[in-house]
Amino acid sequence: MELFDCIRGRRSIRAFTSAPVEPEHVTQILEAGTHAPSAGDIQDWRFVVVRDRGKRIQLAEAALSQMWMVEAPVLIVVCTNLDKISERYGDRGKDLYSIQDTAACVQNMLLAAHALGLASCWVGSFSEDTVTHILKIPDGVKPLAILPIGYPAEKRPMPKRFDLYRLAYSEEYGKVWSKHKERLHSGA
Repeated sequence: MELFDCIRGRRSIRAFTSAPVEPEHVTQILEAGTHAPSAGDIQDWRFVVVRDRGKRIQLAEAALSQMWMVEAPVLIVVCTNLDKISERYGDRGKDLYSIQDTAACVQNMLLAAHALGLASCWVGSFSEDTVTHILKIPDGVKPLAILPIGYPAEKRPMPKRFDLYRLAYSEEYGKVWSKHKERLHSGA
């Protein structure tokens, strides 16, 4: 799949078929996550792959009873190793870089799942303490995202996106940027 088609085509899916997800696809998704950038190349992300239905139910309940998550045959819990990132970067590493690193990792995983014909949804609303307890996550490691992975049972249309002129500025915040002006500056 061409990169920009993958980016434009990915959707947050909350309905899955009962088809199992191939172990090699899970490995490919995890590997895609590990190719994300990270502060100081620390690679502070950690993953817990959950296939057990009982644990998937517990995790869905911990995610504010988002029981649709149980339909996905695989849940990947993406964590950050706070001890590792704060060792080099202190509080800024713990409070910011760990989140940035994990966010880049998760986006790679979402795109990889889509490229493989799978679907997912970034779940960030859950009780960290409950997820930590269910998965026996050690002190110094924090769960930041849950990715239900499965074959999609729904197709969602592209949501409306804001025009770039409302989001991007030229040289300073608030100064209008336009694709037309950018082409003129680049000589195209």
